[in-house]
Amino acid sequence: METLGTYLNGRLIVALGDITTYEGDAIVNAANSELAGGGGVDGAIHRAAGPRLIEACRALRAGPLPNGLPAGGAAATIAGNLNVRAVIHAVGPIWRGGVNGEREKLASAYRRSLELARENSWLRVAFPAISTGVYGYPKEEAAKVAYATVAAFLNDSDVPLTLSFVFFSRSDALVFIKANAL
Repeated sequence: METLGTYLNGRLIVALGDITTYEGDAIVNAANSELAGGGGVDGAIHRAAGPRLIEACRALRAGPLPNGLPAGGAAATIAGNLNVRAVIHAVGPIWRGGVNGEREKLASAYRRSLELARENSWLRVAFPAISTGVYGYPKEEAAKVAYATVAAFLNDSDVPLTLSFVFFSRSDALVFIKANAL
């Protein structure tokens, strides 16, 4: 991973790389409500984690989440073959013009993921951009929501110690940095 910047007294890292190679306590998956794997980062995480991840997701659907995970929610599973202890599946909203609670749902997906990290004492966590792929959330607006939510959480909590935003493309990382004037 290539570090592009460190912010919030070293607690927030913006990096370029493949989130499936992150070594820490947990990574966040930009999941769909069905927890079924898919395209983009979701598909990449499922492929790298192997079949135990989809089995864990199916167990969530068979147990506490029979109707799936709603937008704004997050749930944790084992990590399968990844170099982390857990995968936090966060479901962001589908962009519908910004008038259907998208901002609140996106902030909730980030916040709920961070709450799970704190509850489980996961000290090093990595996030992808949530909802900016096929869900169509404008990248600059999503970056502002992500940063504001994460900064507020880290200001009030000691866990996680460090949070990395891992972007697959340099252009997406630079959108995040520019949108937040970092």
